[in-house]
Amino acid sequence: MTDRIHSIDSVRIIAMAFVVMIHTDPFRGLGMYGNMVNFTIDSTARFAVPFFFMTSGYLFARKTADRDPAAYLVERTATIVSLYAFGLALTVPVFLAGTVVLDGAENGDPVGSGVRQLVEFLSPLELLYYGDSVSVVLWFLPALVFSLLLVHTFAQAGKTAYLVPISLAFHVVGLLGTSYTMFVDVPFEVRDALFFGFFYTGLGYYVGARDWRPKTDRSRVYLGATGLFGALHVGERYVLGYVVTGETLSQTVYAASYTIGTALFAISLFAFLLSRPGLGRGTPLPSWGKYAVGIYVTHPAVLHLLERTAEVLNGMGYEVTTTLLWHLTLTPATFFGALLVYLSVREVGALRDGKTPFSRPRSDRNRDPN
Repeated sequence: MTDRIHSIDSVRIIAMAFVVMIHTDPFRGLGMYGNMVNFTIDSTARFAVPFFFMTSGYLFARKTADRDPAAYLVERTATIVSLYAFGLALTVPVFLAGTVVLDGAENGDPVGSGVRQLVEFLSPLELLYYGDSVSVVLWFLPALVFSLLLVHTFAQAGKTAYLVPISLAFHVVGLLGTSYTMFVDVPFEVRDALFFGFFYTGLGYYVGARDWRPKTDRSRVYLGATGLFGALHVGERYVLGYVVTGETLSQTVYAASYTIGTALFAISLFAFLLSRPGLGRGTPLPSWGKYAVGIYVTHPAVLHLLERTAEVLNGMGYEVTTTLLWHLTLTPATFFGALLVYLSVREVGALRDGKTPFSRPRSDRNRDPN
């Protein structure tokens, strides 16, 4: 299993870089060619979140093959909740400060703006289930917790044979509610555990529980399928965003998240990684993979700070957000700035191995973090 973890870890940090690019929107608004590049990057990057869900489901299955699944679920949930709490603790002050300084200055009521923003942050359903009350970026963590819980429920009931078809049925509803709204109006939020994360996590679990090991001599087939389905995914999004709507790339960038092609793209990539055990060994990529989750939870605050700074500069007459330099530097500044923040927090002992001190056993807290 260690070899297969190497290949997954090698892609994990790359996938996280794509997640950051989804949020930084490089080259968007810089004319038709800028929008074209942004559309291609954004479409390609959509494999990343499904990949993380599948990886979590796969590891859940493999790591509970010879241990109590419930105990592992509790341990994993504690880690994810701890990371979510850390992300909120980092993001809330930054977002509140931005609201008070900029929005408050516009309406002359900075205190009122801050209080209203804080009330929105505490909305129970959005905070605890959808994960988007503070930053929509953090939705993945609550979705992962509930997705793992759903998968565990099927496993405990001995109904894993129904796991993929049932989760797929929910995912189809999710797709109809996001990318295929021209067919049906889904009147509720579908970017959550039930309609999105459940399918990919369940699929990863199903593969892991059966210890499927694609043959190495077929890795080129899986790689070719990845390229083919990746191109299909980009083409499908183009049809949905421009052919169906009549819009053009010079006008806008299609922003809907996931499609049928996304699943085929992500699944074929995952199969390729499993067929190439040890991929990335001898490179820095596997060791960088362990920082992916840290970059994820810290980059919303870093990105918000950079964007608010740009807004201030724009207000002073320096239109930095319309320059090529801004679009070239925002993604690396966000990525490495988030990494720096995460490493700094780890260095002072506030976070270790993805957990805050309060989520670790008491005996563990007394150990030297070095």
